[in-house]
Amino acid sequence: MNPKDTPGTESCSSSIFVHNPHLQEMKDDILYHFGFGTRTHNLPAMFGDVKFVCVGGSPWRMKSFTEYIAAELRLEDPKAEYPNICAGTDRYAMYKVGPVLSVSHGMGIPSIAIMLHELIKLLHHACCTDVTIFRIGTSGGIGLEPGTVVVTKQSLDATFLPKFEQVILGKTVVRNTDLDPSLAEELLHCSKELDQFETMAGNTMCTLDFYEGQARLDGAFCSYSVKDKQEYLNRASEAGVCNIEMESSVFAAMCKLSGLRAAVVCVTLLDRLKGDQLNVSPEVLHSYQQRPQILVGHYIKKQLKKKALCS
Repeated sequence: MNPKDTPGTESCSSSIFVHNPHLQEMKDDILYHFGFGTRTHNLPAMFGDVKFVCVGGSPWRMKSFTEYIAAELRLEDPKAEYPNICAGTDRYAMYKVGPVLSVSHGMGIPSIAIMLHELIKLLHHACCTDVTIFRIGTSGGIGLEPGTVVVTKQSLDATFLPKFEQVILGKTVVRNTDLDPSLAEELLHCSKELDQFETMAGNTMCTLDFYEGQARLDGAFCSYSVKDKQEYLNRASEAGVCNIEMESSVFAAMCKLSGLRAAVVCVTLLDRLKGDQLNVSPEVLHSYQQRPQILVGHYIKKQLKKKALCS
């Protein structure tokens, strides 16, 4: 796939919503952090067939997912070398196999928010329709066995409220963080079909920080006691929080605004009620990290098979 194929000039219809009237006035929309532009790249030709998008923090993990899904779908040689489509920039990595797009988003709300702005515009400019998006990643569990996969029902902030707040023009804007409940149910059903690891639905707490924001005791700074930490995590558990990570709130909010059917699927690496540091072997860690890939991969394979039967 040549990223500089002749730019498309035809108009098209997309089910991906962008709420920005200024875009219509722009002769060229430059997706700076991806290294694409609407005048320099034929986005419909490059991405118009995308039906599933998987995003995760690590470029390596997203390339690994691409290789995995290629093998599962038997679309291309899983041993082939998949090029980074965003090789012209060092901000994010992007891979594509068939109708599946895989993109890294870095760590934390600011990084994934920047990526999502450009991803949503890319899908819109590419005339994509009926797209389902997943965030796959790792998290800290609360009262769960390590290796448990959590499918998020709602993303809660650090005060246990289902909202994402952003300051725009000096004013706080509050956005909803609900995720698609039917998609979550379908993923839970897929987990039962696989019967390989524990999977559950629950609320996910999204924080602004890995250390103090998640009540860890092992950061460079800590102004609270062990008792304070345990009380806070217990309150989180009472609010239905099953796991903690740093991206789900803005992911849920932006996907809902754009009309994207979305799910967050994260594996827990440790039980935060029992400790803060990760003390497992690289082999066990790798097996845990593969679990969200396996679950989402099964869902995608099942959906494509259903579509083929209906064709």
